[in-house]
Amino acid sequence: MSKTRKFRLGAFIQATGHHVSAWRHPGSQIDAGLNFEHYKEITQTAERGLFDAVFLADSPGVWGDAPETQSRNGKIVHFEPVTLFSALSSVTKNIGFIATASTTYEEPYTLARKFASLDHLSHGRAGWNVVTTGNENAAGNFGHDKHPEHSLRYERAEEFVEVVKGLWDSWEDDAFIRDRESGVYFDTDKLHILNHKGKHFSVRGPLNVGRPPQGYPVIVQAGASEAGRDLAARTAEVIFTANQTLADAQEFYADLKGRLAKYGRSPDDLKIMPGAFPVIGRTEAEAQEKYEFLQSLIHPDVAWGILNKYYKNVDLSQYSLDDLAPELNSETNNNKSRLKLVKDLANRGNLTLRQLYLALATARGHRTIIGTPESIADQLEEWFNNGAADGFNIMPPVLPTALDDFVNLVIPILQKRGLFRTEYEGSTLRENLGLRRPQNNFAAKQVDERLVLA
Repeated sequence: MSKTRKFRLGAFIQATGHHVSAWRHPGSQIDAGLNFEHYKEITQTAERGLFDAVFLADSPGVWGDAPETQSRNGKIVHFEPVTLFSALSSVTKNIGFIATASTTYEEPYTLARKFASLDHLSHGRAGWNVVTTGNENAAGNFGHDKHPEHSLRYERAEEFVEVVKGLWDSWEDDAFIRDRESGVYFDTDKLHILNHKGKHFSVRGPLNVGRPPQGYPVIVQAGASEAGRDLAARTAEVIFTANQTLADAQEFYADLKGRLAKYGRSPDDLKIMPGAFPVIGRTEAEAQEKYEFLQSLIHPDVAWGILNKYYKNVDLSQYSLDDLAPELNSETNNNKSRLKLVKDLANRGNLTLRQLYLALATARGHRTIIGTPESIADQLEEWFNNGAADGFNIMPPVLPTALDDFVNLVIPILQKRGLFRTEYEGSTLRENLGLRRPQNNFAAKQVDERLVLA
C-alpha cells in the first residue's frame, strides 16, 4: 500500500440518521435507537467500507425541554455506547469504536474501567470521546441543582483525563506472569498505585483491569472553544470538529496543530476530522431532490424547537419564520463553540429564521454537502488537500440507506484517487489511525530514575 497521506474516516452513527426528522423518512429504521440488529448492520457496512471507526455521541440526560418538541424526536432513547460497542465488537473484526462519556457526570475510576474493558473485549479497538456535557438537563439526574459552569467543567476535565490515564497505567504490559509452577500470577514490581490527590479527585487505584491493548484507548475530543482547544492540544489524539467554510476549517486546523509543540507533541499526534453530512444522488438534481424531501419532513414544532435551543433569552413568539434571524447572544453555559458557529452562520448568510433552522436541521452546524458521488469526493478532497482536515466524520442523513450510499458510491472514488485505504493497515484503532502506542508513564519514570542513578 502507498505510504502517501490517506483520509481518516469515522462513521458518526446516530440512531435513525442525523437529520432532525430522519425517523420519518421511509428509508430509516424507525426503532433504531433500541434495535441491536440495526446497529449491527450499519457497523458492518462501515467496516465493509474500511472506516477507521464508528462513533456514538451521548449525553447523560434527555435533550430538549418542551414536551411538544420531545414527542417528535425520533432519537430520544438509545443504547449506552460502551454497552452497545461491547456487543458490536463480537460481530466485527477491524473497525474501531469511539464512545462518548462525560467528565462532568462520571467518575474517573469507573470510566477507566469500562473503557479498558472495551479495549480488551475488542482487541484494541476502543476510543473515548471526552466531553464535559453541554446538556443542562443532566444535572438533576446526578443530584445537582444546576449544571456546573463551563470553565469549571473544563478544569475538572483536564484533571479527569490525567487520572484516567494514570489508572490505565496501573499495570505494565508484561505484569501478568501467570506461572502455575511457581504460583506467581503477577510481578509486584510491575503494579503501580496511582495515589492521586487533586483539586477535584482523590483516587488511589490500581485499576482492576489490566493495561489496555492499545496502552490507552484513543482519546477523542469535540470541543472548539478556547478551553476546549487547549485541552485538545494537551490530551486529544483525534478531534471531531464542526466547520462551515474552508477558511474556518483551515484556521482551526492550523491553530490546533500549532499548539501541540507546547506540550511536547508533533502534528502527527493529532488527527483533525470535521463533520460532513453528505446528501448523495446519482445526479445533482436527484441529490437536491433528496435534500428537499428531508427538509419537508420537519414539523413546525421541531423547527421552533431548533431555534429556541439557541435563542434561550429571546422571545421568538414575536417573530415569523420569514423574519430576519435576530442577533444571537454570545454567552452560554452549554456548548460555546457551537453557539459561535451558529451565530456566524446566521450573520454570514444574513439568514431568516426559516433558513437558519433548515441549515441546522441537517447536521446541527456541521457542513452539509449535496451532490453526486464525484462532487462529494471533490468537496472532501479540497479540504483534505488544503490544510483543513486529516479526514472526516461522516454523518449519514438517514440510516441505514445513506451510509450504504457513501460506502457503495463515494468510497470507491476516494480509493481510485489514492486517497483512501483498500485494506486495513493494522488490527487496532491506533494502528489504523496512524497513532503511536503510549508508553506506561510509571515504567518510563522508573527507567529514567535508574539512568540518573547509573
